[in-house]
Amino acid sequence: MTNQKWTANDIPNQTGKTIIITGATSGIGLEAAKILAAKGAKLILPVRNAEKGKNAVKEIKQRFPDADIAVMPLDISDLDSVRQFAEKVKTKYSKLDLLMNNAGIMWTPQRMLSKQGNEMQFATNHLGHFILTGLLLSLIKATPNSRIVTQSSVLHKKTQGQDFEPQIQFEDLNFTKSYDTKKVYAQSKLANLLFTYELDRRLKQSDIKAIATASHPGYTATNLQKDAGFMMKIMNVVLAQKVDMGVLPILRAAIEPDLKGGEFYGPTKMNEMKGYPELVSSSDTSYDKELARKLWEVSENLVDFKYDF
Repeated sequence: MTNQKWTANDIPNQTGKTIIITGATSGIGLEAAKILAAKGAKLILPVRNAEKGKNAVKEIKQRFPDADIAVMPLDISDLDSVRQFAEKVKTKYSKLDLLMNNAGIMWTPQRMLSKQGNEMQFATNHLGHFILTGLLLSLIKATPNSRIVTQSSVLHKKTQGQDFEPQIQFEDLNFTKSYDTKKVYAQSKLANLLFTYELDRRLKQSDIKAIATASHPGYTATNLQKDAGFMMKIMNVVLAQKVDMGVLPILRAAIEPDLKGGEFYGPTKMNEMKGYPELVSSSDTSYDKELARKLWEVSENLVDFKYDF
């Protein structure tokens, strides 16, 4: 893990691997799908919009005609949709080498609720992936050396341009009293890390031969910032790195050999905004084991599902 300029060229052949990538119709997810298709992986792409799914497959196959891709419907914010998707996957597949929990939304301009009444950013970024991982755990357990990688953000912590310390607002997870879209997003990204670290601990406690890791893409220009306003569009051009760099942390967290679990990858230049992927540290709050256990219990209650390790 000393390579200072890790790129997609460092990814070995993935033939025989079955991989799910959420949020793969654009941005980092689509770029990851292209790279892993080129490496021979069998891809399952969950899509909310069927037309975008077709376009993603077309774009991948234009470059890699022999790519093995299955598209299946999924709205990650809708718990019913997640359950239906997971059942279809378990019916069709007997193994899952890699689950990339990548889909996300950011800074919705007003408070929105999911089908089940959860705040939309928390529902999409955390709860949907929490239950998806749990529902697919039987496949993960059946696949030696499988891996779950979850996409967080540098905004899970107090950082440049963000003058508050993100917390899990258990007393008002849905921000019904005072909606602050940046605090809501930061909460969901902190939840991603608390979930990853707790998941990895529970996998180890249960002697399951799988690990959980996490990543963040720094400041990468994608559709994720579409609701962030005019100035963000300007900054995307001036400051942000391109998606071919932004995809590298999640790929390294997913592929790097000999990881023990619980690693967090991100760029290291300009306060983790840009650069090649390296091991980075997350906030002190994200390593709070008691907080992680509480979030786990609350999440199981919210999605009405208990993990079976």
